[in-house]
Amino acid sequence: MAYSKSAQGRINRAEGAAFEDIITKSCERYKLQRIAFIEKTPEPFRVTRNIGKGRFEGFYTGQAQPDYKGTLIGGRAICFDAKCTVQDKLQVSALTDNQRECLLKHRELGAWAGVLMCFIQGNKRTYSMIPISIFMSAKALNGHKHWSVDEVSRWKVTGTATLNGY
Repeated sequence: MAYSKSAQGRINRAEGAAFEDIITKSCERYKLQRIAFIEKTPEPFRVTRNIGKGRFEGFYTGQAQPDYKGTLIGGRAICFDAKCTVQDKLQVSALTDNQRECLLKHRELGAWAGVLMCFIQGNKRTYSMIPISIFMSAKALNGHKHWSVDEVSRWKVTGTATLNGY
C-alpha cells in the first residue's frame, strides 16, 4: 500500500517514538540491574512560541548528535544512534555527517559506538546493533550504501539480550 509523503512521515515518526520508548525502557532496566547507565541525548532545540494543545514553534540550536551515550559495567563507554525504518533497507546516509563523526570519535577513544537499527515489516520487528566502522562499510561489504535485514542478521539483538559483548 502506497502512502502520501505526509502520511508516511507520520507513520515513521510514530514508529520512531515507539522504538525510542523501547530503548529507554531497556536502558532503565540495565540501570536497575546495575549493568549500564545509558541516557538519551537531548535534541539541540529551543522553543520560541507555545501554540497550545501540545504544539509549539522553535528551531534547532545545533547539529544532531548520536541518540544515546553512557557507560557499561566495567567502565567502557557506549555511544549509539537509533534508526527505525518501515522500508526493506536502511541507508547509510540516514546518519548525519555530525552523528557519524561523533560515533567515529567515540570509537577512536575506546567506546563501543554504532547504530541500533529496527526494521519493521508488517507486525514483525527486527533489531540489530552494528558497530559504526562496519555500518559505514556497507558499500565495500555489500556492494551498496544501505543495509537490509538479512545483511545485519549477524548483529541481531533479541528481547532477552544483555549488553555483554557490546
